[in-house]
Amino acid sequence: MIDLALYQPDIPQNVGAAMRLCACLNVTLHIIEPCGFPWNEKKIRTSAMDYIDHIKLQKHSSWNAFRQASAPRRLILMSQRIPALYGFPFPARRYPHSGKRKQRRAA
Repeated sequence: MIDLALYQPDIPQNVGAAMRLCACLNVTLHIIEPCGFPWNEKKIRTSAMDYIDHIKLQKHSSWNAFRQASAPRRLILMSQRIPALYGFPFPARRYPHSGKRKQRRAA
């Protein structure tokens, strides 16, 4: 099963958006503290709208606490600061589409 983890999130509205996404996809949201904002249940509830009652939320006090709780699961890290996922193979049999579209011939 896939889970979503936010590492030291800075913007409460982004946490709310992640909560809504997790509610729609039925996945657990992990918040790895410290957050860049005071964790205020009322503000988070407002940002997540009515979805907060439909998510599985786990807060972790640190990266190490998160890793202990999630071991031995596979971990895929993503960041806006890197251009690609390095060292993570995507087996061709599971992802048959290369993303390239076939050229259609003109009729």
